[in-house]
Amino acid sequence: MNPSSSTNKTDNPTGVYMHSQTLIPSPPHAASRVLSADWLRQLCLDAGADDVGFVELERSALAEERPHIERTFPRTRSLISFVVRMNRDNVRSPARSVANSEFHHSGDEVNDIARRITAALERAGIRALNPPMAFPMEADRWMTERMWVVAHKPVAVAAGLGRMGIHRNVIHPRFGNFILLGTILVAAEISAYSQELDFNPCLTCKLCVAACPVGAIGADGAFNFSSCYTHNYREFMGGFADWVETIADSRDGKDYRRRVKDSESVSVWQSLGFGPNYKAAYCMAVCPAGDDVIGPYLASKKDFADEVMRPLQAKREPVYVIPGSDAEAHVQKRYPHKTVRHVRNSLRPRTIAALLQGMPNTFQRHAVGNLDATYHFTFTGNEAVEATVVIRSGTITVESGLKGEPNLHVTADSATWLGFLAKEKNLPWALLTRRIKLRGNPKWLLAFGRCFPS
Repeated sequence: MNPSSSTNKTDNPTGVYMHSQTLIPSPPHAASRVLSADWLRQLCLDAGADDVGFVELERSALAEERPHIERTFPRTRSLISFVVRMNRDNVRSPARSVANSEFHHSGDEVNDIARRITAALERAGIRALNPPMAFPMEADRWMTERMWVVAHKPVAVAAGLGRMGIHRNVIHPRFGNFILLGTILVAAEISAYSQELDFNPCLTCKLCVAACPVGAIGADGAFNFSSCYTHNYREFMGGFADWVETIADSRDGKDYRRRVKDSESVSVWQSLGFGPNYKAAYCMAVCPAGDDVIGPYLASKKDFADEVMRPLQAKREPVYVIPGSDAEAHVQKRYPHKTVRHVRNSLRPRTIAALLQGMPNTFQRHAVGNLDATYHFTFTGNEAVEATVVIRSGTITVESGLKGEPNLHVTADSATWLGFLAKEKNLPWALLTRRIKLRGNPKWLLAFGRCFPS
């Protein structure tokens, strides 16, 4: 006889234990899998969030996020977005130890709050998942596709927790941009969803433009991702890899010390031991937007700039730039008292798809001069792709297919071209072996290269 056929299922140890426990009260509407927005909001606030909003997965504003979310947690129906306030004067401090400690402690708090909310939902019988606040860990996707599970900023905007400012930080209407964001994926619908703010708290005061040491934020609203990434995130991911390659390239200890200052080695050690050091984040520090923040700025814009922005501008510090980049020119012109430190471009794409998608992020609009050109690319081999790149008036557009009349047509084996960009393949060799072929004047390729210094 099968023992299980004659034994009540509550007789086994797990069943006996479960029936002896007091059941956790279900949230309102849990039976229908529609959660009460009021109940859920209070749960999040009790867990430590400073503000919270809810978004349905089908919201059109999250269309680009949806495939990534569903790959990670296919049961997702709704998203919880919440914010945690940071201490403003810590973030504003010219002492990076103070500012970075605030970032790291606040980040840990976001992750702790997200975990508490997720645990409470699980105990109530609701499946949920909390991606990390930052430091994407899907390292196998490095420079092939994005490494993070969910982009917190568009979720927060959709949830009505703020709008993106000219500095690309989310500005909360009350707390300003002195916040960190968290997101929780929930396998249930919510009774009421939040809506986007009908105004943008950003003052367009341009203090972030003036404070950025590498000129990553343009007064016209343009953003140079490469400049920001290269300096501020010097000891993260790609910047760390560049430091390791510097060690490998050094002949001996003396040669290494010629390339890397002792203080820089210590800074990398601190990043490894205590958490990566942000080099700036001055755009966030000087932002006066938000009801809780704006008072001193309105009282005296000059005093606010003198107290908050000038110390950051006056600070003597190394600024990490790619030779020939817009950032290098900006530092030399605006901040001659800061030390230019040349580093290699660590944004090396490993797929043609990542290359084409990332071109606008590495494009240097001021380095192009008066270039007005159309480029056709035909990639063969592992990735057969055709694309058109147009550079005109300091802007770049990348489109699928071959469109218009090109100044230069490049036909290249995809692996060879990616190796050439990573300085692993020799261009003359590739041209001689016909792995790369040019139709048009080669001067256009040289002009193209100036737009993407490495």
